Amino acid sequence: MRTTIAYLLVVGLAATVPQALWAGVTETRENAFSIQSIVTIKSAPATVFRELGEVSRWWDPEHTWSGSASNMSLQMQAGGCFCEKLADGGSIQHGRVIYVQPGVMLRLDSPLGPLQEMPVTGVLTFKLEPAAAGTLVTMTYRVSGALTMESAKLAPIVDSVMTTQLERLRTHVDTLAK
Repeated sequence: MRTTIAYLLVVGLAATVPQALWAGVTETRENAFSIQSIVTIKSAPATVFRELGEVSRWWDPEHTWSGSASNMSLQMQAGGCFCEKLADGGSIQHGRVIYVQPGVMLRLDSPLGPLQEMPVTGVLTFKLEPAAAGTLVTMTYRVSGALTMESAKLAPIVDSVMTTQLERLRTHVDTLAK
């Protein structure tokens, strides 16, 4: 109950403060964890959704295998690839799109980065909602399976990386709006 009240307060605050960002680990269990980040972006949901698909423009190059975000792509349709090109002609599938509702939601089956080598499932969801200041974006990432690191130790690391990605999306879209 306390978690639900805190979450509702954070969502209410994020909806009224344009730059609000809330992030955190929402659950850890043996071999599973969930994280969530919430941000308000100063553009309409359709614009935010379109720019989600332009992943090469906002993804942190520090979190690519090639060292360049320009090698990243995301096909915004069910079955679409969240992929990265490598210099030697190789490629990496970071995820597969499993749900698309333009302007509303994007969901991927996506064990990202080092999670890819573990037998885990990672479900990454971007939920978009109209807000007075633009769009409230809630990013949720749920990971479960045979983690090779204790979930309580791994979750904050993943949370930090994914919160950075969401903040980069916000900065990118807000820059377009100026």
